[in-house]
Amino acid sequence: MKPESTTPAETPVATAGAEAEADAGVSHGAASEDFDAAACADHETRVDDGDHMALRLWLRLLSCTNRIEAPLRSRLRERFGGSLPRFDLMAQLDRHPDGLKMRELSERLMVTGGNVTGLTDRLVAEGLVERRDDPDDRRACTVRLTREGRRQFRFMAREHERWVATLFDGLDASAQAELFRLLGLLKRALPASPGPQARRRAARSAARTPTDRA
Repeated sequence: MKPESTTPAETPVATAGAEAEADAGVSHGAASEDFDAAACADHETRVDDGDHMALRLWLRLLSCTNRIEAPLRSRLRERFGGSLPRFDLMAQLDRHPDGLKMRELSERLMVTGGNVTGLTDRLVAEGLVERRDDPDDRRACTVRLTREGRRQFRFMAREHERWVATLFDGLDASAQAELFRLLGLLKRALPASPGPQARRRAARSAARTPTDRA
């Protein structure tokens, strides 16, 4: 769905909780939203021609990811007072108009429930997200965007899409399509990443002694 048109007077403004969100770690593996030298590190400087191609490929992917994410973090912060974690959470809710449970959000963003809860609390306080009790499970609630939250997100999404397209201007359409195809092959060849709950269960199981397992 294309973002709705927004006039300049309706442009979302910076929010007070943006700096705290930067440390939430909700997505992208970034502990800080600062656009600094560390964020743009060129990991390929670690390798030479004698290293395994798989290692060289991995570090190239990581370097490219950093070079894309760093300006996106900076622009979201400067333009909207927001962060990538905030954008990612709102993007998930925009794709699911009926809302998602906190557990589902945690699994989709591949982070712990505590991180999602903290960021959701701030979005609720700003009137961009609302919680609704789950009639089938009193311990759970459904989270969804408010009307204002959806309006603000779709404006940000349009800007975000334009920024990403600009970052890929160095590749023509055919090169982008080929890269997309090859990365799809890689994605299918890799094992699926377990969600936070599965990782916690595995950690608890590994911590148990042989006597505990008996």
